Amino acid sequence: MTSALLWGLVASSSLILGGGLAYVITLPRRVVGIIMAFGAGVLVSAIAYELVEVAFETAKGTGALAVGLLAGSLAFFGGDWLIDRLGGDGRKSTSGAQASGVGLAIVLGIVLDGIPESMTLGLTVLSEGTVSIALLAAVFLSNLPEAIAATVGLSQAGWSRGRVMGLWVLVTVISGIAAQIGATAFADASDTTVAFVLAFAAGAILTMLADTMMPEAFEHGGRIVGLMTTLGFAVAFGISALE
Repeated sequence: MTSALLWGLVASSSLILGGGLAYVITLPRRVVGIIMAFGAGVLVSAIAYELVEVAFETAKGTGALAVGLLAGSLAFFGGDWLIDRLGGDGRKSTSGAQASGVGLAIVLGIVLDGIPESMTLGLTVLSEGTVSIALLAAVFLSNLPEAIAATVGLSQAGWSRGRVMGLWVLVTVISGIAAQIGATAFADASDTTVAFVLAFAAGAILTMLADTMMPEAFEHGGRIVGLMTTLGFAVAFGISALE
């Protein structure tokens, strides 16, 4: 099951790529917002067809899907609220809002955003024997604009290049470990438990999208983000349908 660790690292490596690109290429905020909207659409598709649908089929009418969705949403909401209170609010902003935040809270917030996605990757390796290409693409593509946006903001807030890139390396490693945990911790779990975990991840990711990613995309990308979100959804669905 070490493949789960590797796939988790591959999916989250776009954080390092996005962070590096932010220093090499100066992207207008509008472009970052548009890319972020595309990534959001990709994630929505992954939630619907790689998580919720599989959880529904696995739950077999036990109610694990509904309970998991609610629990995941509440868990992210509560964790995000706490981190915001600790000084992690605006951690993905491109405007330098991180300057008023607390470094540890910003790091914890970014980790919180990525763990559900990574654990789900590990679960797909466990349940299907191989990684879901659609989910892998969704996580990779959604991480890229998030890292670009956050890197721009952190740099404007006074973070050094080494500190920012160190953050992305740290989050990438943690995400890889989370994927490995997803593949091993539930190896002997019942179908109901697996369905709950998949639904939990879906609820957490969906709440993250509504709370941080989509508002940031609209703020910088404008009205066109609706079209780009739909395009991202369609592309991800196409990948899923071809698997």
